[in-house]
Amino acid sequence: MRIGLLTGGGDCPGLNAAIRAVVKQATGEYGHTVIGFRNGWRGVVDGDVHPLGRQDIRNVLPVGGTLLGTARFHPSTEDGSMDAVLTTFEAERLDALICIGGDGTLHAASQVGEAGVPIVAIPKTIDNDVEGTDLSIGFHTAVNIATEAIDRVHTTAESHNRVMVVEVMGRHAGWIAVNAGIAGGAEVVLAPEEPFDIEQVVKFLRHRHRAHANFSIVVVAEGAVPRAGSSMSFTQQLGRFGEIVAGSVGDRVSAEIAERTGFDTRLTVLGHVQRGGEPTPTDRILGSRFGVAAVDAVGAGTTGVMTALRAERIELVPLADVAGRPKRVPDEMLRVAKALA
Repeated sequence: MRIGLLTGGGDCPGLNAAIRAVVKQATGEYGHTVIGFRNGWRGVVDGDVHPLGRQDIRNVLPVGGTLLGTARFHPSTEDGSMDAVLTTFEAERLDALICIGGDGTLHAASQVGEAGVPIVAIPKTIDNDVEGTDLSIGFHTAVNIATEAIDRVHTTAESHNRVMVVEVMGRHAGWIAVNAGIAGGAEVVLAPEEPFDIEQVVKFLRHRHRAHANFSIVVVAEGAVPRAGSSMSFTQQLGRFGEIVAGSVGDRVSAEIAERTGFDTRLTVLGHVQRGGEPTPTDRILGSRFGVAAVDAVGAGTTGVMTALRAERIELVPLADVAGRPKRVPDEMLRVAKALA
């Protein structure tokens, strides 16, 4: 069999582990051929291919990013691109495509699958917002990075009697903010799942600083928004691809806290730092397990599915059931973050 492979959307640690596993399992276990597409779905549309063998995957486990390159491009949004995907699939004599991506990329994969291409998807996103799987590749590393950053600003906040606002990624879901906030001992966590009231935040900080502390840590997900009707009006700034402009909500929250309390308040925007660098062992293992499972699914003729971690097992779930449905942080975790303030 000939299997196409691509990585789409934002990069994250652990992608190369998944690529490596796909190549090793496909070539070693089954004798299949793996054809890599550069720069995500754009590479499929353009026919930008790179055959992948064992020589291409040596020593890639600890390397961040993706050796195939990636792009924020969906074939369904460009005229003629879906036809180009089908043309490339036939020209390369492929039997199936393995697509590694986040919610947007997997939604595109679902549409390509509906057009007749056998698809197996692998979930990756530092936001951890892909429905149907407990974890996505890249999330564990991102939380580690964010937690370390919170630990570091904690000592600065305490030394200078400051409020430190730390903005992390998470447009539709606050998985990084909530997990890193709990792990780093943040006093306030603002997530997209619960629009916030800046007056309540300020009231809490004033009480804390009067009662028992002279510093605070506030963690803000980039997609956090004020509650409708609250005293803070805010419109999220978006970039050319619809992405949130890093620092926009963090800067506003920081300014509001400083103005309303008089506390020395500083902002740290982690931004793309969360995406880069060496993947944790957890992300290397998860990417490896997903890669092997994806190839096994192709070999068994099971397509239109996504690999998923469910408890301790890797399972296959229908791609149509999860694509385009962001996974939100459960209420229980949001309550824990509040309880530990």
